[in-house]
Amino acid sequence: MRTFRGLVWEGGDAEPYDGAVVVDGDTLASVGPDVPRDAEPAGWIGPGLYDAHVHLAFGTFEEMRRGGVLAVRDLGAPPHLARQWRGPDVEVAGPLLTAPGGYPSSSWGADGFARFVRDADDAREAVRELDVDVVKVALEPAGGQPVPAPEVVSAIVDEAHARGLAVTAHALSEPMVVRALDAGVDELCHTPAEPLSRACVERIAAAGIPVVSTIETLGDGAAANANALYDAGVRLVYGTDLGNAGTRPGADPRELRRLAEAGLGPFGAIKAATRETLAHGGPARLVVLDADPRRDLTTWNRPRWVMSAAWPNVT
Repeated sequence: MRTFRGLVWEGGDAEPYDGAVVVDGDTLASVGPDVPRDAEPAGWIGPGLYDAHVHLAFGTFEEMRRGGVLAVRDLGAPPHLARQWRGPDVEVAGPLLTAPGGYPSSSWGADGFARFVRDADDAREAVRELDVDVVKVALEPAGGQPVPAPEVVSAIVDEAHARGLAVTAHALSEPMVVRALDAGVDELCHTPAEPLSRACVERIAAAGIPVVSTIETLGDGAAANANALYDAGVRLVYGTDLGNAGTRPGADPRELRRLAEAGLGPFGAIKAATRETLAHGGPARLVVLDADPRRDLTTWNRPRWVMSAAWPNVT
């Protein structure tokens, strides 16, 4: 049994309060304002982070966990790796669906990270072949790379939805964002890096789809778009795009800072990076920090203690 006292954040819309958390094996034996005498002092006790855009081929989930990230979504991997990683804490997209010769097949994803779709029928077949949690389509024309035609993207979305799967789109420019929106995608897995018009931002907002941040990786263009998207009411979700230059496994205070600067503020950024809650009798899935991350986001660089018990009824 281990007991921590300090600022407790149960997650969601709850406000942090002075209290304690008692961990008994894999269970939260107590979460609340009562503080046992033997409790260890801490600065923050709360849920671990969820990174909605990683590539575990470039950093292991165990490294993510040690760094305070207790669940991830891998958005691009060969099928055999996706099957190996998939579990209650790791969602997978498998290979990116792209045009023949398209992104990322001629760069980082040359070895099985892409699945070519030639036409609408092939696109539907590709979706039927996937054993995944989410489908990812690549709309990346940079350098003259081919991209799936509008009818192909629509076929991907229609087939995925028929199978109960959401579709996330890699779309960094306005024309590709529009193509994704026309097809009815459920999410943009990056904040676009090229300038977006007000009309495009408003259309993203009207569609009600979330946008995964990856701002630190994509730079100031993405940061400007993130501000506009937030102001328009678009939900921004934390994601680092682990695998890109400068990224590392674990929580990334730089990405949290980017979200904070986009308008969310430090606490809003932390909320955008979490999806679990702490509850009495629930699984012991939490991170203990030495300081209040709302005051110093870099405290996520040094988690004091991380516990990621399995979800109940999951074998």
